[in-house]
Amino acid sequence: MDICEEIKQQKKELDAVILAHYYVPAEVQEIADYVGDSFYLSKLAASLPNPVLVYCGVSFMGESGCLLNPEKTVLMPDIHADCAMARMVCREDVEKARAEYDDLAVVCYINSTAEIKTWADVCVTSANAVKIVQNLPNRNILFIPDRNLGRYIAQQVPEKNVMTVQGYCPIHEEISHWEIAALKTAHPEAEILVHPECSEAITAMANYVGSTSGILDHAAKSSAPAFIIATEVGVEYELRKQNPEKDFFFPETAPVCRDMKLITLEKILHVLRTGENRAFVPAEQTESACAALARMLELAK
Repeated sequence: MDICEEIKQQKKELDAVILAHYYVPAEVQEIADYVGDSFYLSKLAASLPNPVLVYCGVSFMGESGCLLNPEKTVLMPDIHADCAMARMVCREDVEKARAEYDDLAVVCYINSTAEIKTWADVCVTSANAVKIVQNLPNRNILFIPDRNLGRYIAQQVPEKNVMTVQGYCPIHEEISHWEIAALKTAHPEAEILVHPECSEAITAMANYVGSTSGILDHAAKSSAPAFIIATEVGVEYELRKQNPEKDFFFPETAPVCRDMKLITLEKILHVLRTGENRAFVPAEQTESACAALARMLELAK
């Protein structure tokens, strides 16, 4: 029996479901029951009947799974897979803004720890951030922790005063606009599709800016024959799967999230067999963090 068959057998015995982010390795996406971005997986986790959820992604995803499904077992194939941006904000930044603005909503990117979510009024993902900020009654918004997504939201919702901190995704931040420009010169027929975690120099060049799922949707619907992709390379698997007749180009310096790439088939099988690496959120954080996530799901409807 090969490893994929073993995973399927163990999954059946536990009535488990495998959820994978687009940035994990292709072979993990292939065996997953559901593949998506943070927003899709967040919504999905709250509706699935399975008692065991295997989150193929980084730590904040497992925490979100626990918060939305407190009665379920959430397993992480690699407990050390983390997101650098998830901690890039200090509580003092939030408290200072709350003291300065009476009419303030603290909006927290889902790519953050459970503790940071407790400081917020609502969570968002890159797929729903603009819509949720538009729907909030507050004019003053503190967006944490990603300055690039915060800047993009501010541009899309100019009627609001959107403030940011200095957090960022190292993988998206380091994508070179020179490399994107070189690809455009080499492939003038290609559209440039960009994740909003990228720097302003990159988003300014884009034909489309959106979440990972938004990039996939745009590529499928567009009549363009080719696309230059400014996001993590793991999305290439699904792009080519959905659009075999189209061409996709990534920067020469490939944007690779090494933490997402820690997820392997062997590690998935191990946690299914042993029940190890169970995700956990301290009880004192659960109520506030869960409220911020629940409000996200409500406002994003």
